[in-house]
Amino acid sequence: MEGNDLHARLDELAQAVEAKVIGWRHHLHAHPELSNREVNTARYVADRLERLGLDGVRTGIAGHGVVGVLRGGRGEGRVMALRADIDALPVRETSGVEFVSTVVDADYPGGPFPVAHACGHDTHTAMLMGAAEVLAQVRDDLPGTVLFVFQPAEEGPPLGEDGGARAMITEGALDDPSPSMVFGMHIAPTPLNTVAYRAGVQYAASSVLEITVTGEQVHGSTPWLGIDPMPVAAEIITAMGQIYRQVPATDPLTISIGHVSDVGRFNIIGGRITLLGTVRCLSQATMERAEAAIERTVRHIALAYGAEAGTRFRQPVPAVHNAPEWVDAALGTLRRVAGADRVFECPPTLGYDDVSEFVNRYGGLYVMLGGQDSRLNAEGTGIEPVPGGRGVVPNHHPAFYADDAALLTGVRLHLHVTADHLAGALVPGTT
Repeated sequence: MEGNDLHARLDELAQAVEAKVIGWRHHLHAHPELSNREVNTARYVADRLERLGLDGVRTGIAGHGVVGVLRGGRGEGRVMALRADIDALPVRETSGVEFVSTVVDADYPGGPFPVAHACGHDTHTAMLMGAAEVLAQVRDDLPGTVLFVFQPAEEGPPLGEDGGARAMITEGALDDPSPSMVFGMHIAPTPLNTVAYRAGVQYAASSVLEITVTGEQVHGSTPWLGIDPMPVAAEIITAMGQIYRQVPATDPLTISIGHVSDVGRFNIIGGRITLLGTVRCLSQATMERAEAAIERTVRHIALAYGAEAGTRFRQPVPAVHNAPEWVDAALGTLRRVAGADRVFECPPTLGYDDVSEFVNRYGGLYVMLGGQDSRLNAEGTGIEPVPGGRGVVPNHHPAFYADDAALLTGVRLHLHVTADHLAGALVPGTT
């Protein structure tokens, strides 16, 4: 089966599996699991892959990662890796869907936490499961190999634990065989069934910022007899909002402190405070400059109060870089699936995604799939709600939603990109 005939067959099979994909998505959404704890999610995925008669299903990779291997019936060739992330977030869901999550993880470090798929990883997982089911049915028409990569801990494992894409690479998840292309997508609040891409940096570089302020514990009535770390922490938090002025204004940078913890009570000045946050920027050079400024600022603020402070940058994630030659090669495929008028270039985002470890290493493309009741504004520079719709709700928000109608488009994107790459029609230099 060649060219247009295979594309038509893939679309037909994708349509036939759509109801299953929606059902899988609803199940996964109602049963979310946090990073490095995706035990049941991984089992759910692996069980269904094993029913497809693949050439291998590897489990327990970097914790709970799963990789399915499908070898085409037309001999050796290119290797397509399709990636989905499987973990959820510590968010109490307010989306109002019938399959809403009510899960609470009582044992997670720092918890208990409500758990929800507030970033759409349930859709990513279900769409890739659907693509695996379809591709298994047309394996005789495929050259080369397909890897179905279900990655845990994309949102970041608990501090002190390893996990995510880098850990999968370290454990050899993509070594045998190694991909000639990696492809994936992220559901987003962009217009339903559109595909947004960026040539160059798509998602930001990131690190977890950990600041520890140490003073001297004392009774709250006699602060002069100790060293109070609280005003030090407060001033550090305020100062983080000014670090951006120490990097060029043309280089986007955000530093957010999301968690403060201490040990004490209302009438005790504690001896130690820990701040946790995130640093985001679009280049490694900016990251290094920001980290140096943060460390210097923290140290000198603490010194001014007679306290001590230490700074650590943990779980670094490089920016997602879509090489222009890969974008050029893929645009024809993306437009065939979504429609020429529904594929558009978008600005970079300061969100991060550790799919960068795969895409930057092996080559390929990561795009955004629209899943909400939104539309491009008149200037074409941003999105706005569709009148009468459910609004525009960002990822990680308690009310985040993704329309089931986007799932079929996501499955088809996986299928067409795979078929075109394995056939040699989607490789750099072919446009």
